[in-house]
Amino acid sequence: MIRIILSVMLTAAFLTSVLQQTQAADWSQFRGPSGNGVSQSTGLPTEWSSEKNIVWKAKLPGHGSSSPVLFGNQVFVTSYTGYGLTEEDNGNPSDLRLHVISVNRDSGEIMWDESVSPLNEVQKITKRIVDHGYASGTPACDETGVYAFFGTSGVVAYDLKGKLKWQANVGDGTAGFGSASSPILYKDLVIVNASIESSTVYALNKSNGEVAWKAEEIVRAWTTPSIVDVPGGKQELVVNQKNQIFGFDPDTGKKLWTCEGIQDYVVPVVVQNEGILYCLGGRSNRSIAVRPGGKGDVTKTHKLWEVNVGANVTSPVYYDGHLYWASDRGIAFCLNAKDGEVVYKNRLPTGARLYASIVLADGKLYVTTRDSGVIVLKAGPEYVELARNEIKSDEDLFNASPAVSEGSIYLRTNSYLYRIAEKK
Repeated sequence: MIRIILSVMLTAAFLTSVLQQTQAADWSQFRGPSGNGVSQSTGLPTEWSSEKNIVWKAKLPGHGSSSPVLFGNQVFVTSYTGYGLTEEDNGNPSDLRLHVISVNRDSGEIMWDESVSPLNEVQKITKRIVDHGYASGTPACDETGVYAFFGTSGVVAYDLKGKLKWQANVGDGTAGFGSASSPILYKDLVIVNASIESSTVYALNKSNGEVAWKAEEIVRAWTTPSIVDVPGGKQELVVNQKNQIFGFDPDTGKKLWTCEGIQDYVVPVVVQNEGILYCLGGRSNRSIAVRPGGKGDVTKTHKLWEVNVGANVTSPVYYDGHLYWASDRGIAFCLNAKDGEVVYKNRLPTGARLYASIVLADGKLYVTTRDSGVIVLKAGPEYVELARNEIKSDEDLFNASPAVSEGSIYLRTNSYLYRIAEKK
């Protein structure tokens, strides 16, 4: 009996260890498991090209700007087909199909490709919409499945084998730029910022898509919500929107605190480090540092600093006392995280706006430009360019942020998904 008990305990410990290792290696949502755009992976390549360090590339159906995510041996991306692939598309919007695609992490082969029809009237194609398309939100995944948000076409859930679990309607509102927010997972919930579609943040049950709670009056926020740690081991859900930063109880949706925010619409994701939140946004580009964990209006008690530099679209990373990002205007920034003072401001070698967000890994900053490849910078308070990597065989724009896991970088364009790693 004792041997059996010991065997069961050892097996359980082994499985727990394997699960922890798998989860640690996964990039399970937009900007990684923490939402901070940081990976602990090492041995990443600094240089690559069409002929160098490409492990595989997978041809994708349709277009999409969503970033890849990983769970186990699967890489998930979204795309769309049937309508809106070009600005001149005169087809029928009702023919739009929204795809969730599973790609084998080792081989690059497509394991499954499933799609749904829109739930509401499709926003007609315009120059602004075709710039990033109808599949901009990055999916989130775990052992229960993969969850994707397609704006007015709703939230969809598949199990890991590609079986549709549910599709939920979260509103039919539109704006000129379309949809962009990505879902996040918290316990048994899928949390989605549908500010553009219905001025609401929804928490949906993973199992059936039913509404567990919702927070209304969320104004002009394209940002992905963030789960942040507060003293005492608790967590809060933070949503950065026009004029206000909100803290919610992620279990109930109860609003806990508010802080005066950026006086414009907000896109970048809030990042956290050691009890401080860093919030960027607005066309005029601003940055705010605030402590979570308060009650009521915390503007006077918890806001630490506010400066008139930032980013309209892209999100930052924190590293060793500094904030780093590449703004959508093509400028790399380094700020002192203690007071918001600019340490460096350097124009990047690109002529286009940036949509992808910076990623920190292996002591390097990976900056994905739309037209000039991925620029690799040294992570430190001095601007040092290590490499500029282009895949010249692919003429599509790079709109998506990279995913990083176990020594590999995963990049996607409208046409292809790439796995990049040092070839030995």
